[in-house]
Amino acid sequence: MIVKTTYKDQIVEHIYELILDGVYSPGDQIKESALAEEMGISRAPVREALKELVSNGLIEYKPQIGNFIALLPPKEIIDAYTTRGVLEGYAIMEARDKFSGDEIEVLEEMTVKMQKYAEKNNRKMVVSVGGDFHNLLISKNKNVQLAEYTQRLSLKLHVLFYKHWSNLYTPAEIGDRHFRIVSSLVSGNPVEIEKSVRDHYAETGTKIASLQK
Repeated sequence: MIVKTTYKDQIVEHIYELILDGVYSPGDQIKESALAEEMGISRAPVREALKELVSNGLIEYKPQIGNFIALLPPKEIIDAYTTRGVLEGYAIMEARDKFSGDEIEVLEEMTVKMQKYAEKNNRKMVVSVGGDFHNLLISKNKNVQLAEYTQRLSLKLHVLFYKHWSNLYTPAEIGDRHFRIVSSLVSGNPVEIEKSVRDHYAETGTKIASLQK
């Protein structure tokens, strides 16, 4: 069971899990009343959660009609991945001297875990560990605005990657791509760090967009 601080957070996580599980697909409508009844709560926090998911790009609101799981066009996918790469690359580069040796080891261990989960085709764990990997990288930067904007892109990118990663990369490539980011961080070269992260996201965004056409 996922424990969050508010009903709104629980609903956001619940909808996210339903999308990953294939219960909701792009274009499907999400009804406030049905979701509130399902979770045994009032409609107010459901409405609040849906607004947050609209702002994050995971849900599209159509006036007078309702809320729908967003079907993202190729350009929007590329823009989302490119933006996340620029933001995260800068965040990591600026905080590059704040990572301890133990934290570098944790990042390396996560890359190994991702590859092993990919070999088992455990899509949820690949995405989950990948999220932890990137969250740790960003956590050293204390720019609140930067953290907020990167987080707003996270769910949308996780859903896209979850759906498509097995058509994008082999398990070995999953590991190698993340090792390259860790290696750039270890190098301490600010240009290399930013480039490795930007390239990491841009490549995936371009590949996913090509599958949506």
